[in-house]
Amino acid sequence: MKITAVRAWIEQLPLTKPYTIAYNTCSHAEIVFLEITLENGMTGIGSANPFEEVVGETPALSFANLQSVQVLDLLKGKDIRSFQQLIREADKLFPHLPGTLAAIDIALHDAFCTWLGIPVLSFYGQQQQALLTSVTIGIKPAEEMLEEAKAYHAQGFRILKIKTGLDVDADIERVTLLHQAFGKKMKIRVDANQGYDSTALKKFLGNTRSLALELIEQPLPSGQEAALLAFLDTDRKQLVADESLLDAATAIRLAQLPQPFGVFNIKLMKCGGILGARNIATIAEPAAIGLFWGCNDESIVSISAALHVAYSCPHTRYIDLDGSFDLSKDLVSGGFMLKEGYLHTLQQPGLGLKRLD
Repeated sequence: MKITAVRAWIEQLPLTKPYTIAYNTCSHAEIVFLEITLENGMTGIGSANPFEEVVGETPALSFANLQSVQVLDLLKGKDIRSFQQLIREADKLFPHLPGTLAAIDIALHDAFCTWLGIPVLSFYGQQQQALLTSVTIGIKPAEEMLEEAKAYHAQGFRILKIKTGLDVDADIERVTLLHQAFGKKMKIRVDANQGYDSTALKKFLGNTRSLALELIEQPLPSGQEAALLAFLDTDRKQLVADESLLDAATAIRLAQLPQPFGVFNIKLMKCGGILGARNIATIAEPAAIGLFWGCNDESIVSISAALHVAYSCPHTRYIDLDGSFDLSKDLVSGGFMLKEGYLHTLQQPGLGLKRLD
């Protein structure tokens, strides 16, 4: 079954709730889409929204790449049954451009499994049942944070992820207040987005130890992983590699003993899609490193792809796949079902997506 058409486009989608993290304020999502059409009329769709601050690629660059002659020559006329080889060839064409690769990877997976008539998850084999996803609260005053947490609890969410990293004292106060109000109702995760130094991290850990925080993402800047080795093993088990973890090469380095992180945050926008994510997962498993699946502000397309690959890995422990919840609109529906905070895949071919007119 040959690929007969390839089309890319870009959308700028405002967020319903702009938010602040340690190094940026986000008010909209610029998302690139890629659609592949097969000779029988079936389609596959991929999407990408890479963060330039993390991977050095913008959505605009992804869009330019996906419109290029190289992508058309790579895909058009090729047999969809060779989709994994096509992804590997794309990786050679666009090295260190994970947004470009993710859109190609996801679209090919969706097209192939749609043609085969099975979910992407079934192709790789389901290893996990539905997990609770966290929802994210950006850096904001404590009163606003508590109101937002209250609203999320009413919607059925049971895990909160709080952005920190600008002011450690304010962070301690905000997380403590949140624990006092919701600690018996909701688990709390923290994401510092590289905002601390070792002194601030030590202070944060010492003042929040009694709160039983579930996880702390990327407390120190990428490149300072060695400084984490001065912390207790029990503390490092709670730390999650995010900006420090880009691809299989960085996963191999971070998996070496002594390990600075106990958990890997895998994002398709950092590693280039499903195949890249599975490479990282393969490295993490024998190193006894748990998997945390995260995202940027993304379409249901790539969030669904992340969910399928997450549930195909036996050592997946956490998901934070809320990236499509705050988009003002999307170009697809379906993909997954949210029920009482749990994310369920749909038992439909490919990623279970439906294009919206």
